[in-house]
Amino acid sequence: MTKQTAAYLVLDDGRIFEGKSWAKTGETFGEAVFSTGMTGYQETLTDPSYHKQIVIMTAPHIGNTGINDADNESRKIWVAGFAVRNPSPITSNWRSSKSLEQELIDSEVVGIQGIDTRALTRHLRDRGAMRVGIFSDTNLSREEMVVKVRKTAPMSGAYLAKDVTTSKSYVVSPPVGVATRFKVAAIDLGIKGATPKAMADLGIEVHVLPLDTTFEEIKKLNPDGVFLSNGPGDPAAMTDIVELVRNVLLEEIPFFGICFGHQILGRALGFETYKLPFGHRGINQPVIDLTTGKVEITSHNHGFAVAAPQEREFKTVYGQGRVSHLSLNDSVVEGLEMISIPAFSVQYHPESAAGPHDAAYLFERFVRLMSTPKVGLKGSDA
Repeated sequence: MTKQTAAYLVLDDGRIFEGKSWAKTGETFGEAVFSTGMTGYQETLTDPSYHKQIVIMTAPHIGNTGINDADNESRKIWVAGFAVRNPSPITSNWRSSKSLEQELIDSEVVGIQGIDTRALTRHLRDRGAMRVGIFSDTNLSREEMVVKVRKTAPMSGAYLAKDVTTSKSYVVSPPVGVATRFKVAAIDLGIKGATPKAMADLGIEVHVLPLDTTFEEIKKLNPDGVFLSNGPGDPAAMTDIVELVRNVLLEEIPFFGICFGHQILGRALGFETYKLPFGHRGINQPVIDLTTGKVEITSHNHGFAVAAPQEREFKTVYGQGRVSHLSLNDSVVEGLEMISIPAFSVQYHPESAAGPHDAAYLFERFVRLMSTPKVGLKGSDA
């Protein structure tokens, strides 16, 4: 464990939480967000959707299972900073290769411990997401720290997918013993490793493509479907990808989008997106599937939402569509599906890394959509 010094978590509204340094000392800035998951911190840290965000864990005890070599969801840790109440002083798990704190130090992630994360979470729920900084081993005054935080860029308008997308395309093939049934072009806006694996397990050859892939390049692949991943930033800034999705819809290529991909589909259909007060993050978010009435416990990580009509039915230039899922916490639209063309999306993570498996059937729904691309969706069969 590293030597502890005084540390401060500073919000742009002027509130300051005092704690102790943890992981790398120094200063860091981002958007303050909280995650309600009690487990899965390694998947959270390596989720590219958390790029430029400082994550506050609401569970008080973090790090007891350490870090292993199997659960990373991308090539690195993406969070801008990490705030916890009580980091575990020991690591105890047979898969662990190092402590959480050592991994954060190796990745040069500034952290803070010992703050009242319950009070901080309640403050963010009351005031909304805001810019934040972590300062440790600093000589700055409280006023100077607040000024530095207020000079940082907000999340609204941010174009961040370019920072996290793959630099070159790669293929994830079905495992040995599973026949290849379909080929999918997956646009990487910040994709998690478990996502193409989940599709490959169902017999899909997944071509993971960079953000700047053109529609013409996708057509040359002759895919059976197009997938749009999760990712960081403001969907309103993704005009190039919105236009790509419109071309996919016009060609009636089966389409599936999750999280950021859901928001981009919404904009392609003509809806606006908006910033949520404090977003949905964690692995215990209740969602209702309106096509079946079933409630799913799901994994979320998003700060924006689609302003689609909650009366369910809507018309677009591509035909009739409907809202398929709603959040049971705040009635945010969590799913869209087209009836006359093969396209649907959800605002959460069906790959369940980390998290529950309630939404795993959505990949099977994508398989059915590619099997019968001219037939509208019939709802969940979970």
